[in-house]
Amino acid sequence: MTAFEQFLAVAILPKQVQSLSPTALAYVGDAVYELYIRTQFLWPPQRLQRYHSAVVSQVRAEQQADYLAQLSPQLTAAEQEMVRRGRNAAPRRQRRVSADVYQQATSFEALVGYLYLTNQPRLLELLSLLALKTD
Repeated sequence: MTAFEQFLAVAILPKQVQSLSPTALAYVGDAVYELYIRTQFLWPPQRLQRYHSAVVSQVRAEQQADYLAQLSPQLTAAEQEMVRRGRNAAPRRQRRVSADVYQQATSFEALVGYLYLTNQPRLLELLSLLALKTD
């Protein structure tokens, strides 16, 4: 078991997860996804600024929306429902990106949070499908 898999080993009841709002799941998903991305860019060793730039390029709303589009054909009905709930829960106020992109990014984060709490092997399976952009 890898260190990340050990980190993912949380114990929470499905009923507890269902009681969480999509924004709460997106909050957790944001943290889990950023940690996952940070671990992906540790090698080869490089300067801190380069790590930071690589991570920021992956956690931007636009990139998360692209990754959701990549994963969509692979999602189960329950996962698609979580994406829908995340999209509908995204704030409508104007951001530096369009409302549609922000909704998709929130959906992606809600999905990551949901799977982190309910099905870690599936989360790792989906994350491994992402074609991370390394430049």
